[in-house]
Amino acid sequence: MFTGIVTAVGTIRRLDQRGDLRVEIACPFDPAAIAIGASIACSGVCLTAVERGGEPGDAWFAVDVSAETLSRTAQGMWREGGQINLEPSLKLGDEMGGHIVSGHVDAVGTVVSAGQEGASTRLTIAAPAELAPLIAPKGSIAVDGVSLTVNRVQDQPDGSVHFGLNIIPHTAEVTTLGRLRENSQINLEIDTVARYLQRMRQLQA
Repeated sequence: MFTGIVTAVGTIRRLDQRGDLRVEIACPFDPAAIAIGASIACSGVCLTAVERGGEPGDAWFAVDVSAETLSRTAQGMWREGGQINLEPSLKLGDEMGGHIVSGHVDAVGTVVSAGQEGASTRLTIAAPAELAPLIAPKGSIAVDGVSLTVNRVQDQPDGSVHFGLNIIPHTAEVTTLGRLRENSQINLEIDTVARYLQRMRQLQA
């Protein structure tokens, strides 16, 4: 379980295809604090640390990414030199600063537009039709693992949905969201409560 509060931006330093894709990620963590078998959210994807090394502040860890995960996450995410948002799993007693995030990507969205609004960045994101009933104004959504609040929702004629987000300068600086441009693909995870409410409605129909 995560909160969508990113603690660092990591860089993919090596890829190794060995059945699953072994991905080594450089990060500013203390390697002693990365437990083998621990869960780490990588741009919204819950993955298991299988190796670690380096020094405090200049560490690395490795994860195995299955073909299923590769097929359900943003294109271009898994490349050498790529930067990803990192969040270790929530510990008992940690502050719940964002919202409950499971690290399970529901769909890949596409940035429709990205522009300045005051000092912040206004993003409009297209999401597929299956997510449309689950995205609501003032609701929570995780975008590349970052907990955000939906500002505006516009349903589209084809059943898909466009929704707006406001990225404040701090969030743009400490995550990868400040680098998003038109047509960028991003990992989306809808709010857990919305997911269960949708399931209840389906059973009652």
